[in-house]
This record gives sequence, structure tokens and C-alpha cells, in this order.
Amino acid sequence: MFETKRVFTYLIFGAFLISGFSHAQSEDLAEKSRRGKEAMAAQRYDEAISIYSELVRALPNEAGLRLNLGLAYSMADQPQKAIPQLEAAVKLQPNLVPALLVLGSSHLDLGAPGKAIGPLQKVIAAQPGNKDARHMLADAFLSLERYEQAAAQFQALTQVDSQNPRIWYGLGRSYEALSNRSFDQIERTDPESPYLMLLAAEVLIQKKRYSNAFSLYRQALNKLPKARFIHEALAEIYRKTGHPDWAVQEENKARQLAPPDCSTPALECSFLAGRDQDIVAGAKNIKTAAAYYWSARAYNRLALQSFSHLGQLPPSVEQHELTAEIHSAQGRYPEAVRELREALKLSPGELSIQKRLAEALYQSLDLQAAQPLLEDLLKRERGSAELNFLYGDTLLQSQQVEKAIPYLREAVKYDPRLLPAQASLGRAYLQIGKAQDAIPYLKDALRTDTDGSLHYQLARAYQSAGQAELSKQMMQKYQEIQKSAEAERQKLEQEIQITPP
Repeated sequence: MFETKRVFTYLIFGAFLISGFSHAQSEDLAEKSRRGKEAMAAQRYDEAISIYSELVRALPNEAGLRLNLGLAYSMADQPQKAIPQLEAAVKLQPNLVPALLVLGSSHLDLGAPGKAIGPLQKVIAAQPGNKDARHMLADAFLSLERYEQAAAQFQALTQVDSQNPRIWYGLGRSYEALSNRSFDQIERTDPESPYLMLLAAEVLIQKKRYSNAFSLYRQALNKLPKARFIHEALAEIYRKTGHPDWAVQEENKARQLAPPDCSTPALECSFLAGRDQDIVAGAKNIKTAAAYYWSARAYNRLALQSFSHLGQLPPSVEQHELTAEIHSAQGRYPEAVRELREALKLSPGELSIQKRLAEALYQSLDLQAAQPLLEDLLKRERGSAELNFLYGDTLLQSQQVEKAIPYLREAVKYDPRLLPAQASLGRAYLQIGKAQDAIPYLKDALRTDTDGSLHYQLARAYQSAGQAELSKQMMQKYQEIQKSAEAERQKLEQEIQITPP
């Protein structure tokens, strides 16, 4: 409804034809039109709906009246009833911009961004300077993961509304998603690529996990021995970990290598020159790991620039959301909770922020604070698999096992692919002595078992269900996972030592 209320000022009420009616009928319709306008202005939307419904019945082919009725429904939080009226208005008058605008907004209100795009594009074609339509279109593209188109719309908005934090936040998120997509493309096309190691190392640097990043850079350097920028990255790690003398040695190695040949267009040269938009344009038709790598870095830098603009603006919901994301990515969940609470002070009742706060509370193991919030959210979104899982699992971890089971069952019903919910439901059944019921859920969740704990739980379930041989097999698998994990841990401890050049 936020967008619908913003576009209210675009609309003009009461313009319709009265030909074909008697003078008395015309006066009656005009009076109803006047009362409809007054009801809308006074925010008496139910009254306006009643009045405009009568007018539409009297004059069904008047686009302006259909628009007025559609807007009244929208303002009354009934977008599903608004849409047929707005569609009828557009059918009668295809270029009726206010109807197209509210039609797009109503589809967004109903969570149908794909249906919003067409009407909003028509608005922008007719009114290129319409910021509301462009922002809604950008949000629709972002919801649909059409990130390039979202970025283009947000970028256009920065030229006309540079003080709006929502625009910089949306632009940064679009570029961030495009960077992640480039990372995924390398992983799909060449999972052994040194460029994949380099991107992973850069993520670890952001999380200040310098030893792990150092190991990946060294592995990548073995495959790309002439890459000066890898030596420079290693030198930076040496400086950040208190080894300035080693950093100098690494920088000397970089200087001994030939710089990239920039006599012809090259993605690395464009990156060094800061021409990020040239990189993403030039790499579109190059399907190599190197092209995806430089695209990822360019998009990441564009995202950081957008978030930097956001940080220069006065405090906003978007600033707190961004800071919360950074804290969550680094595992600092209590700090994320604090930022999301600050965001809610600026935007009380915002559903998306409340969901993220509930998740951050869950991740920070503040179950006492998470439970009432999740309970309230479930009243509004009963069919959410994720909310049912989070609430059920908080109850399970709080030893309220029997109370947890119905919510975990709902989570699995709404999304059978939500494997953490399968695992929790299996554990819950096992705790109340229903081993036979636990087995199928624990089996389905095994693919998420990284530490062997689910194999152990499944071994217990098989034992309780009288399936001794299967229990023995699961226990052996559990022990193998434990031994393998310990061996891998020791290997990593040896590999991630920061050693001299």
C-alpha cells in the first residue's frame, strides 16, 4: 500500500460523461461523484467504494470511474479487488497512466512482480521522469532476480533522486547479486579454476580470515604464476598480519613480473583503470573463468560504491539493514540484531525487517526473544515454511518438543526441500520415543550432515526401531565422518599457516 498512497496525487476524480441520461439522472450522478471525491479525500475508503461501485454500474464504460473505484479498493488494502477495475480502465483507455501506475502497484502488493512489469513499463514510456513507477519497476526486477534490469533502473534513479537511501541500497544489492552470479558461473563451468580460488580468497579477506585467504592465494599462484595482482594481494595479507618485511619481498616479486599488456582492450586493464561498466559490458559474450572473475570483481566494486553512497546519507532503514547483512555474513549475529532493531525504530511494523530480526535472534541463540516474534509473524504468514521451521526449532531447542512438532510438520508440508526442517522434525520424533516416525526425516536430511551428527541420530533411531544392522551401518558412517573431519581439520591447520614468501 505504500506505493499506492504515494501515487494518489497523480489522480483526478469525477471526470466522466453523462450523455444518454435524463437531466435528473445526470445531477444525481454528479452529486455521487462529488461525494466520492470527498470520501476519498477524507480517507473514508469503504464509503468511496460503495459510491464508485454505483457509478460504475451506471456508467460501466467510463475509464475514469473504473480508475477511481480501483484506487479506492487499493487504498482500502484490497488490491485483489482493485485489479479488475484497473484492468477494465486500461482496456477502455490504454494510455491511462494513473490506472497503469496503480495497477502495477497493486500487483506488487499481491506479491506478483512479474505482472507489475508491463503496466509500469508503459508508465515510464509515457512519463520517463516518473520516479515512483521507475522505483517500483526496479523493485519488481530485483524480486524476479533480473538483476541487470534492476540495476539499470536503480542507476537511472540515482540521477534524479540521489538522496534516497532505498535507491542506493537497491542498486548495491543488484550489483552484489550480479557479482555472486559471476562467482556461480565459474563454479559451474570450471570448479577447479584458480579464479574461483581468488574470488573465495577475497570473500575470506572481507571476513578477516587471513590465513585461509593466504592458502587460497598461494594455490592460485601455482596455477597463475605471472599474475602480479596475486603477489600484491599476498603482500596486503602480510601487512595486515604484522609481517611488513615479508610484504616488501612479495611486492618486489610483483614488480619483477611484466605488467598486463594494455595496448589492446583487456578486462584486467579496465579493472586497474576503474572502468567497471566497461568490464561488465565487455565480458558479457566471453564465457571463460577469467571473464567471469573480472566481472565479479567489477560488480563487487560497483556494489561497494553504491553502499558507500548509502553510508554518506543521513541514518536510514537501509543503512541499518546493510550493516546487519555485513554482521550476519561475518557471523556476528548479536550485532546484526542490534542493527535490525534500529531499523525497526525507523520503520515500525515492517514485515521484512521483522523476519530478518527473528532469523538473527535465532542464529544468535537468543531463543527467548525469538519465540514471541516468530509467533507473531506466524499469525500473519501461517503458510510460511521458513517461519514454521524457525519457530518449531526454537521450541525444540527450548525442550518444548511436543509443542514443536506441529510447526516442524507444517514447515515440511509447505516445503519438502527445506532439509533443516526435516532434520529437526526427525530429532523431535526421536526425543519423544517415536523412532519409526523419525527415520524417514533423518534419512532425507542426511545430505546436509557435515559433522556426522545426523548419522548418529539415525543410528539411534534404527536401534530403537529394532533395526540393528542399519544402526550399525549408520554408526560406522558416523565414525568415518568424524575421523575424516578431524583429519581435514589437522590438514587445514597445517596448510593455512602464513609462511614467508
